[in-house]
Amino acid sequence: MELTTILFYLFSVVTLGAAAIMVFSKNIVHSAFALMFTLVGVAALYVLLYADFLAATQLLVYVGGILILILFGVMLTSQGYTLNFKTITVNLIPASLLSAGAAVLLIFAFLTTDWKISEVTERTDTVYDLGMLLMGDYILPFIVAGVLLLIAIIGAILMSTRLSVKNKGGA
Repeated sequence: MELTTILFYLFSVVTLGAAAIMVFSKNIVHSAFALMFTLVGVAALYVLLYADFLAATQLLVYVGGILILILFGVMLTSQGYTLNFKTITVNLIPASLLSAGAAVLLIFAFLTTDWKISEVTERTDTVYDLGMLLMGDYILPFIVAGVLLLIAIIGAILMSTRLSVKNKGGA
């Protein structure tokens, strides 16, 4: 068995195991850390698919940004440890039927697809191609999106400072 095949199965097991822990854990901190391992496993699978841009984006945006924000939010609030959460099962039968139907469709698609395995003769650099495309034909929408994101960040900062000043003055 080749090394890439072994790595694929290893990262698949880690990703699916961490996703199961994330879903079934009753501790929110454990769920957040399991989400981290799930996202890192997906990034590793992107690397095995030679999608280096998607892997880097997965790590930077989801693991580096959003997940760390979730972890800080969970760990810095003390209410999560003092409240008793009760899980309530809602619509168990429709959810089970929908999940079983989706599983049957996925297995059917997997078994009936004609999988053609081709050898990768030359690895292309997707980051270079995307960079040349963005900085060539699509430079104006790229700059407009960057300016809009900057305006949104400045607006969020202004709104949060006004709210904090208003709350301190009114208290």
